[in-house]
Amino acid sequence: MTNENDIKLAIAPIGWTNDDLPELGGEIPFEQCVSEMALAGFAGSEVGNKYPKDPAALNKALGLRGLTICNAWFSAFLTTKPYAEVEAAFIEHRDFLYAVGARVIGAAEQGHSIQGLDKPVFEAKPVFTAEEWKRLCEGLDKLGKLAADKGMRLTYHHHMGTGVQTIAEIDRLMENTDPALLGLLYDTGHLVFSGEDHLAALKKWISRIRHVHLKDMRPAIREQAAREQWPFLRAVKEGVFTVPGDGCIDFEPVFSLLKDAGYRGWWVVEAEQDPAKANPLEYALKARAYIREKARL
Repeated sequence: MTNENDIKLAIAPIGWTNDDLPELGGEIPFEQCVSEMALAGFAGSEVGNKYPKDPAALNKALGLRGLTICNAWFSAFLTTKPYAEVEAAFIEHRDFLYAVGARVIGAAEQGHSIQGLDKPVFEAKPVFTAEEWKRLCEGLDKLGKLAADKGMRLTYHHHMGTGVQTIAEIDRLMENTDPALLGLLYDTGHLVFSGEDHLAALKKWISRIRHVHLKDMRPAIREQAAREQWPFLRAVKEGVFTVPGDGCIDFEPVFSLLKDAGYRGWWVVEAEQDPAKANPLEYALKARAYIREKARL
């Protein structure tokens, strides 16, 4: 059973400024983003493109607001680039995160990814070959060892439009990597968007989950995206994702399962939306109130 002090709450900056769609929130400065995170009652943040690249400057800005960095996305290309190139980029990323206080690294394989392309997110989804799976799993174990060398944990972020999106693909990845070196970043929104049973994935791999993204989904927009063959970012712009408590996902079983399993670490509200349509502070407050009510945190 988890002690309430073992779970820390964070929110991602993607609700303020979208790194993949710079026109969404392009006018919102970094200082407003982190100030509103703190005002909404969160203790941590992930890293966005507007964040200072100098660890000292970032630590100072966050410290003034009582925030800390919990994680940042790492784009791996283990299926399409030489391992040495990926490793060099990973070490640089790892060392930056360590300097700003994070002890979790969230990686997603971007080899053949269509998540940023103008291709239908379901029909054009990549499928890895046996050789690509081998390179991915072996490479992730190596990166996991590099993370462990700094006292950090590597977690894998399954994602729409990539080769690790479905439960079957998550299963294959988990079954062929070292549990001591690679954990799972469990993302409710991406599993539900993909049409998967997110609670089944949670129950099956709960012992491997090292980081959590709490993302809700609007099913009518998801259905339209599938029917009209939208690319992933079109669905994001149209509002397929939202904060917990504002969509179709019942998070109470998620909270209970994680707490009963003794989960320790961060829960991160990560719901990319157009800030012109969904005021970031308003939705951050909505998410915080929902978690307080349903999870007693």
